[in-house]
Amino acid sequence: QVQLVESGGGLVQAGGSLRLSCAASGSIFQIETMGWYRQTSKDQRDLVATISTGGVTNYGEGVKGRFTISRNNAANTRYLQMNSLKPEDTAIYTCFARTYFNHNYWGQGMQVTVSS
Repeated sequence: QVQLVESGGGLVQAGGSLRLSCAASGSIFQIETMGWYRQTSKDQRDLVATISTGGVTNYGEGVKGRFTISRNNAANTRYLQMNSLKPEDTAIYTCFARTYFNHNYWGQGMQVTVSS
């Protein structure tokens, strides 16, 4: 079992920045990849960013160049630095961890609201 606890998020004006954190605990040795999805509606969920245990990163098309995913291995924490935020970035951001057994664990989700 892997537990994920998220922090960060909130309300920011367009052009501003926020940082999300996702701390993993439990069977962390099973984790292959961590990252975030965001959901803007019931039917729209998009991959935001991922980072593997090897440090390989991947970003969704809409956030490249503005968002940066990073990690603190000692703290078992991943970070999503979000810069130049736009109103269309408004969503619920949910951290996930994918194991080597292709099982996903999910955080509680954080609301990010960008005002114009």
